[in-house]
Amino acid sequence: HAGSNHMLPSPPWLSQGMSLDTLPPELAYKYGNLSEGVCKPGYAAAKMTTIYPKFMKPAPMFLDRNFKRLAKVSNYLPPFGFKTQERIIDSILTATKNYGLGEELDSLSCKRCIIVGNGGILANKSLGSRIDEYDVVVRLNEAPVSGYGRDVGTKTTIRITYPEGAIQKPENYEKDSLFVFSAFKPLDFKWLRQMVFKEKLRGTEGFWKSVAHYVPREPSEMRILNPYFIQEAAFQFIGLPFNNGLMGKGNIPTLGTVAITMALHNCDEVAVAGFGYDMSMPHAPLHYYETVKMSAIKESWTHNISKEKEFLRKLVKANVITDLTNGI
Repeated sequence: HAGSNHMLPSPPWLSQGMSLDTLPPELAYKYGNLSEGVCKPGYAAAKMTTIYPKFMKPAPMFLDRNFKRLAKVSNYLPPFGFKTQERIIDSILTATKNYGLGEELDSLSCKRCIIVGNGGILANKSLGSRIDEYDVVVRLNEAPVSGYGRDVGTKTTIRITYPEGAIQKPENYEKDSLFVFSAFKPLDFKWLRQMVFKEKLRGTEGFWKSVAHYVPREPSEMRILNPYFIQEAAFQFIGLPFNNGLMGKGNIPTLGTVAITMALHNCDEVAVAGFGYDMSMPHAPLHYYETVKMSAIKESWTHNISKEKEFLRKLVKANVITDLTNGI
């Protein structure tokens, strides 16, 4: 309208739902000067701080040989820490010898990460090529890539899983990706040790479904996810019951939210795709790779899906993360 032509145009990437208004002025200035599509260093953490003022970025993605110094997790049992598991973790880390994403990614000054959830909402959106543009593509559990590339992309940087969620057929693993292990109970570390040292799987009572007997990865391609992300997601972000720091009814975050939490600490920009359960559509497919319907998920004992949804909505609304499938 008349009189507005003297205003400076806003940077083109603002139109994608990003907002500068809640950032400190010096950051708004810094990002405002970057051209469209350029990675914005520290963006996710800066935005996160606007809704969680106590958010502190430093939190290593994976455990390394100094893991016992991680104060926030050393006093909790799995899943919120590693207490009682120090010796077994030490032996695993001695074998893996690698504790980062790899030279190329670790040296990037600005990383864009995408967490690809397993939701049916990914089907027929042809987002594959957009997903593959990210520096770090995170996939969860047994979600397949082969045969679904058009919709989910073909690149996998890391696949985060726990024993019951791991791909069971060795031939279904992609060529190169890091096998990232997330522990939810003490027994899980025993399983991991057997996978790392390629031992015969023993002691499978205690898993809630069948688990892989073999992981086609060299020890150097295996990592242990920092359990801090489970703890922080549960207690700081979602607000699940603390239960004296023990696993209890409804206080375990889903792996997807744990992965997002990890990315907020270790990436400069964070996107997600394939997230969000839509209970108003009981016949919609739950996952993009199988025919199980949405109605199959019952209110689970471990997770609090509605509280979690609230947290993820908050992240999207505040532009901390970008949701490519708009399911959150």
